[in-house]
Amino acid sequence: MTASYPPPPWHLRGTLHAALWQVHEHRLPRWPLPAGVRPLRFGRRCGVVTFWVDYRPGGTLAYRELLVALAVRRGGSVGACAVEAWVDDSRSLAGGRALWDIPKRPAAFLFDRSAPSLPSTAMLAGRAPEPSRQDPAVTALHRPLVRLPGRLPLRARLFQPALDRRRGPCEVPLRVSGTVWLTRTRLRTAPGAPLDYLAGLRPLAACSLRDFDFTIGPAERRHTA
Repeated sequence: MTASYPPPPWHLRGTLHAALWQVHEHRLPRWPLPAGVRPLRFGRRCGVVTFWVDYRPGGTLAYRELLVALAVRRGGSVGACAVEAWVDDSRSLAGGRALWDIPKRPAAFLFDRSAPSLPSTAMLAGRAPEPSRQDPAVTALHRPLVRLPGRLPLRARLFQPALDRRRGPCEVPLRVSGTVWLTRTRLRTAPGAPLDYLAGLRPLAACSLRDFDFTIGPAERRHTA
């Protein structure tokens, strides 16, 4: 990976659409997790969160992303593991992999930047090795319902397995605040396409975070023998 990338922390801004899914464990890929980290299960179902993000100019970088996070626990701590991600910026791809062990891959996106009160469409439109090919692999429609008052501040942590076995797993502190809209999300995918394990499912909950401020801190790495 030769692309240069900014050092942490990254301060990002923009709009994101998130949806929480409850998925039977047999439908999910066998994603690697750090030692001691387990999926957060509800019976035989796991919690999966999808994030469609439009990072705007004014932050460390500007790009689009589709990220999938698995809800996990480590001991008494609850967090997430970023298990799949696609971005349309080489610096974000290189930095995500090198700084935080997020398994980012290149892709092309189409985002409809609608007004907050209007439905928004996000589409993963093409993937390497043919990023210019118009191949709508995944489409999501986010319909706003209710705006919540104020700006919601949240803190979370990612627990990431090492992409390079010469270094240990890491924890990544996250901080975000923004204006929250409760939404209704509808996803369209196909067999063999990204997120095909969500085909036919409806999310338990969904929201949009508008005009957010998002900080990804330096990784806290646990070195292994």
